Amino acid sequence: MDLGKIMRTLAVEKKDRMSHDRHYKLVSGLKPGRIALPVIIGLAVVGWFIVKEIDTDAMSHIRFTWNSVFWLFVAWMCMAGRDLGYMIRIRILSEKDLTWRQAFRVIMLWEFTSALTPSTVGGTALAVVFIHKEGISVGRSTSIVLATSFLDELYFVIMFPVILLLVGGDVLFTTSLQGTGIALLNNLVLVAVAGYVIILAWVLLVGYGLFINPVTIKNIIIWFFRLPFLKRWHEAAVKAGDDIVESSHELKMNPFFFWVKAFTATFLSWTSRYWVVNAILVAFFVAKDHMLIFARQLVTWIMMIISPTPGGSGFAELILGRFISDAIEADTAIVGSLALAVAIIWRIISYYPYLIIGASIVP
Repeated sequence: MDLGKIMRTLAVEKKDRMSHDRHYKLVSGLKPGRIALPVIIGLAVVGWFIVKEIDTDAMSHIRFTWNSVFWLFVAWMCMAGRDLGYMIRIRILSEKDLTWRQAFRVIMLWEFTSALTPSTVGGTALAVVFIHKEGISVGRSTSIVLATSFLDELYFVIMFPVILLLVGGDVLFTTSLQGTGIALLNNLVLVAVAGYVIILAWVLLVGYGLFINPVTIKNIIIWFFRLPFLKRWHEAAVKAGDDIVESSHELKMNPFFFWVKAFTATFLSWTSRYWVVNAILVAFFVAKDHMLIFARQLVTWIMMIISPTPGGSGFAELILGRFISDAIEADTAIVGSLALAVAIIWRIISYYPYLIIGASIVP
């Protein structure tokens, strides 16, 4: 019997157990009290905007009709299309080892943890556990999560420049709403650029590590986190480097068409999500320039990458409320209130359902 082969097998099994324990330690943090706190914070921020920013008299302009019901249903269908795209993609990445039911559970739990954490944290670490619980090994689960994250961020990296070319930077970041002049333009541009740079750096780093030279990327990450102000995260950085190396072996074997299918599902998923606000606006108003509305939603999500609140609560409503004001035909005195109300309806459709569904599945 080959003693070396036995030792290597035992080492792999030990590493897999350590990874398993590390991820499950994260899941143990999903206790009711810890779940409730960030939700309360997020809702409090939204409540503050409702009290301070929304004129109750302006709400008479939002009338529910059968037309409204239809277009709100379309908005829900857009969100369902987004989740369906995610489910298709995770089945592709798992080579259909996950059933449709398992894919649904994983995606709902993934969205749940993303809704509970700031965008800079996200739910990717816990997603490894959720996939592993469906019968996929820890190493392979890590590969699927990294590939998913890579494809998501690649969508933003590609679409942001395309949107800038189609719409134009000045139109994209300024509105006719009072208080969104050059000062806000400069601030939003800086936030958007900062978010885009973070996403681009992640895509380049992970892409190079997954498909070209994982060992070099691992060494760079470990070296970087030896810096004095980053030492506290050194152990996590070593783990991230190991994940990239392990995932590279899994993912490099897939053919080009495999990645075309996975990215197509990603494209359909995110694009479907960005039509939600368009449908909500059509439900209550005569919406103009749907491409601009779509573009501003995409930029809002890019800026949410640096939001400190759970799921971007408060930040997303305020920014999108400003962004969509031009699409609402109303008196300038009330258009801001109407836009923020639409933004809150958007979050009710695209954010809060995941808290309810996830909380019922996670136990």
